[in-house]
Amino acid sequence: MALTHNSYLVLPRLKVQNLNTISSPFTWGAPSITAALGFMHALQRRLPKDWKWMFTSVGMVIHDFEPQVNGDWVKKFNLTRNPLGKGGETQGIIEEGRAHAIVSLVFGVFALGQQVDENQNQQRLGDISSIVNTMRFAGGSIIPHDHFSQLPLFFMEGEETNELVWGKIKRSLLPGFALLSRDDLLIKHTQYLQSINANATALDAWLDLSRINRHCVMEIEEKDGMHSEKIKWEIYRAAGEAGWIVPIPVGYSALSERYETGVVNNTRDSRVAFRFVESMCSIGQWVSPHRLFDLTDLLWSSVTDHQLGIYRCVNKNSLQEFN
Repeated sequence: MALTHNSYLVLPRLKVQNLNTISSPFTWGAPSITAALGFMHALQRRLPKDWKWMFTSVGMVIHDFEPQVNGDWVKKFNLTRNPLGKGGETQGIIEEGRAHAIVSLVFGVFALGQQVDENQNQQRLGDISSIVNTMRFAGGSIIPHDHFSQLPLFFMEGEETNELVWGKIKRSLLPGFALLSRDDLLIKHTQYLQSINANATALDAWLDLSRINRHCVMEIEEKDGMHSEKIKWEIYRAAGEAGWIVPIPVGYSALSERYETGVVNNTRDSRVAFRFVESMCSIGQWVSPHRLFDLTDLLWSSVTDHQLGIYRCVNKNSLQEFN
């Protein structure tokens, strides 16, 4: 049975250097939500077991994002050849997209009913800060800081009203943009394209929502009894899809059967079952936290279905469509 959180842990303004900005085979930009969930599980494994904390979900807010690219119209990643081979010859380049970013993470935590005084709570937050400073986020290095305002924050539900807790967390996240799921837009736009063309697929809708489209409009002008045709180019995104809409990876879909432990050689962990997968993509939206009505709108959790071969991250806006 899935646990529901009764507490919130906020890691405000983590400075991350050289994180991986190629989030899937099809997308690049801000780190994927799968990276945030992976960081959540890695942090969970480093916490002392006697705390009896279980992380259930995570939200990601980007405050600053600086991709390491060059060029004016066509952007290219700044790449390096390393290490040098014998005799000084250079190795072939493997494309790696990097970026510097300032990221805040909000965790939904299930804390097993234990009373912790304020001194113990501050000690724990200091321990968490020390642990986080030794970790990596999305392949990037977390730069330690000792500013008091950047220390982790912890809130227990029930100590104050949810409105007060949410208000404190929102203030700690501003200015910034939170990533939300918009599976509903993808479904709606797929249905719209299929009403025009029965052969349209979800991939067509995803591509249409992921780009700025240009189309030609012919205008007829009348002057002194003469008609002239004028071509006008219009730039638009899909009608009704206002906001900062972006293509995002949301998990993985199975390509093969599920192999038992030890069947496939050279796996990362031979003690767990193995499956070949590919990236699963959807549509997301960046929203300022002050526009959210509830803290749960921000949180993502993982859903696993071995029969369907789906391993994906779900947000409050995508739960209904997934179920």
